[in-house]
Amino acid sequence: MKKIKTTPLAPQEFEVEQISDNEANIIAYPFETGYAVSLAHPLRRFLLSSSVGYAPIAIKIEGAKHEFDSVRGMLEDISDFILNLKEIRFRLNNDATEAEINYSFAGPCTITGADLSNDEVEVVTPEAHLATLNEDSTLNFSIKIAQGIGYVPSEDTMEEIDGEGYIALDAYFTPVRSATYKIENVLVEDNPSFERVVMNIRTDGQISPIDAFRNSLEVMYAQLAVFNSEISIKAPATIERVEESPELKKLTTNIDNLGLSARSFNCLDRSNIKLIGEIVLMSTNDLKNVKNLGKKSYDEIVEKVQEFGFEVGADLDDDLVAALKKKIEAAS
Repeated sequence: MKKIKTTPLAPQEFEVEQISDNEANIIAYPFETGYAVSLAHPLRRFLLSSSVGYAPIAIKIEGAKHEFDSVRGMLEDISDFILNLKEIRFRLNNDATEAEINYSFAGPCTITGADLSNDEVEVVTPEAHLATLNEDSTLNFSIKIAQGIGYVPSEDTMEEIDGEGYIALDAYFTPVRSATYKIENVLVEDNPSFERVVMNIRTDGQISPIDAFRNSLEVMYAQLAVFNSEISIKAPATIERVEESPELKKLTTNIDNLGLSARSFNCLDRSNIKLIGEIVLMSTNDLKNVKNLGKKSYDEIVEKVQEFGFEVGADLDDDLVAALKKKIEAAS
């Protein structure tokens, strides 16, 4: 017999199955019937459309005026060279969002992705073939690499190009090669109708599958946040998980555990400050203004709180602050 409910069961189990550096399964359960696909499908869309990656947006080749030209001594013509280049996946160093990289090669040689790595850029597909040069031939070219999401045609990348002689390229930024999911049944309290979602994510190496999944969640939350401007929504399951977190347990520890001197402890105690989290939530000015608290005592409290792993006036997560304030009210 089906039980009458007022709220659907919130999933509590989350697992990551690492298949390789660039592939992983994300598993979550148990969901009520129909809820797993409602979550998995939009996440898949965000993974494929909103993951940030790098791609060449333009190329300039010495001696070539357009993409149907050729370079003396290079086996591939320019169109094949560009197709090969699009298969090479880059990652800019030092958190750069765009760069112009210059290359020069002399034959005879075979150029692969590994030959394009330098201090500015890392190639995550080192085995990918780019070009083959004959003896006595040279190849000089420059690539403009940018950061972006999704697919951008050459008509649009052309607007981003500064400089003469560049050929605009179609840019496929998405670092996620594939994102698929399957829904499986899972048993909950003798009821086999609950569901488990298994999402398989495979990337090209620019980003790990876990980071890609995390980014897609951030994009989804950002899209939903528009509703919170007028409608304040707090997920009970989220609060419950925060209340069980090790961080909250440390913040709700009594100030006795800080090992303060008698003078510093008494100043806090007389101001009815009982928990370490109360000090962390205070601004530095608020702490300095605690009655009879001198500079020496202030410095001691700040140092002890730091030793405990926190800063006075720290910017804590909203859910953590809400759970902490709830604990402080209960302790008062």
